[in-house]
Amino acid sequence: MDTKKVERISKALADPNRLLILKELRKTQDCLYCSEVYEFIDLTQPSISHHLKQLTDAELIISVKEGRQVKYRLNSKMLDQYVEFLQALKS
Repeated sequence: MDTKKVERISKALADPNRLLILKELRKTQDCLYCSEVYEFIDLTQPSISHHLKQLTDAELIISVKEGRQVKYRLNSKMLDQYVEFLQALKS
């Protein structure tokens, strides 16, 4: 994993709202629709969209468009690579 990617992921994980979105995605073990995110985060639609975009750009979540809705899935593979990078720093 290159340092640019690590930097982007680290910045995405630095926000508590984004961490909350990732935790909820982990709970569902499937996917969340954009409209479902409003149920557990008290933010405006543009703010939620911004956070989802940051997580998508960091490749921590994968977005899939279904008609007029977008659903989001946790990208476990990317999280695993990030953790492996951090573990390598520790060794």
